[in-house]
Amino acid sequence: MTSSFNVHDAAGYEQLMGRWSQKLAPPFIDFAGLADGETILDVGCGTGSLTFALARTAGLREIAAIDYSPVFVEEAIRRNTDPRIKIRQADACALPFEDGVFDRALALLVLHFVPEADKAVAEMRRVVRPGGVVAAAVWDHLGGMPGMRMMVDTVAALGEGGRQLRGRYCFQPMMQPGEMQRTFIEQGLVDVTGTELMIRMDYQSFDDFWAPIAAGEGPLGKYVATLHGTERARTDAAVRDAYEAGRPDGARSFANVAWACRGIVP
Repeated sequence: MTSSFNVHDAAGYEQLMGRWSQKLAPPFIDFAGLADGETILDVGCGTGSLTFALARTAGLREIAAIDYSPVFVEEAIRRNTDPRIKIRQADACALPFEDGVFDRALALLVLHFVPEADKAVAEMRRVVRPGGVVAAAVWDHLGGMPGMRMMVDTVAALGEGGRQLRGRYCFQPMMQPGEMQRTFIEQGLVDVTGTELMIRMDYQSFDDFWAPIAAGEGPLGKYVATLHGTERARTDAAVRDAYEAGRPDGARSFANVAWACRGIVP
């Protein structure tokens, strides 16, 4: 499996998305459910936003966490001080675990970056015991992330490359209404339910918003890294203008919505 998420530096990821996945983790855990004594798998753990939130939430027996990126795995291992947590590099579409060994398998902000997301759901189902839970959440890039749509709509207005970026960004796997629920059902899960989770992304300034993207982090940063000279300067200025919206630079707040889905292993 490959991942479409672009990461260079763990600190850059934290500024781009990690600080927001930390805010999303608690409501996602509430939706997915937990019970003391359970063994949990975190699929696509990143730098550990969900992993460490799980450890704080309940008296779990064990938490296994995997990610495809060695950058993320190294950083999550460096941060970990909990002996219940075991972190390793692995493929979400070929999980290195026996059948039915977990009580729950959770994936926070991961499936939309897995080109064969249905295989990842099938693998999560495989490693969870009968009666256990599979749950996932992804951002609604098309209609639920106005701060990021502000950026992609701006670059789309500047040229064909930006229009292509917008098409890719807004229609990643699992992002359309009901898409995850259908996939969960197709992969044999039952009692499938979906909901929406909302947090706010609060930026202190344009640089707080733009710095990790400008440094090449994530799918938007990957596009920006292809720009040079006057094209890059024009893009930086246009996105700054969109962020400031005619007012002095400073704090801005954007509501952000994630689709979440939960199903039971029969």
